[in-house]
Amino acid sequence: MSKSSFTLRAALVAALASTVTAFASNTTTQTVTFEVQAINEISNSGNPGALVVSTATAGSQPDAVTDSSTTYAITTNGTAKKITAAIDTAMPTDVTLKVALGAPTGGTSAGQVTLGTVAVDAVTGITEVAESGLSISYELSALVTAGVVASGSKTVTYTIVDSI
Repeated sequence: MSKSSFTLRAALVAALASTVTAFASNTTTQTVTFEVQAINEISNSGNPGALVVSTATAGSQPDAVTDSSTTYAITTNGTAKKITAAIDTAMPTDVTLKVALGAPTGGTSAGQVTLGTVAVDAVTGITEVAESGLSISYELSALVTAGVVASGSKTVTYTIVDSI
């Protein structure tokens, strides 16, 4: 047998041995631990325009103004959820800020609610949903007894919570 033929046969035997070894141990197992945690995410498209009460019909209270230029998105994998809304500090006397949120599929909008420092329900009955482009509509109204009120701002906080 020639030296190159011997080398070739030795290489073939080694290759076959490694193949047999590979086939003999081609199965293994692993344990995969998994979990899906509660997801409750809400975001908005930005800030609405300034709400400025500046007109009235003679003999009537000032005209309320509205802004519906923003939207919100919600993702929750929970059941029996709701969205509450609150502002950071109280409105000036005789000035009212209201909001109405469009409801995601399966939810129920509370319609127009008055915002204050205590959270109010804006949308209820939310269950396992992922939607965007949902409407936000603000309304600002003032009574004549409010007088002239300097420009100000309020931070509105929307929170996804369990319905109780």
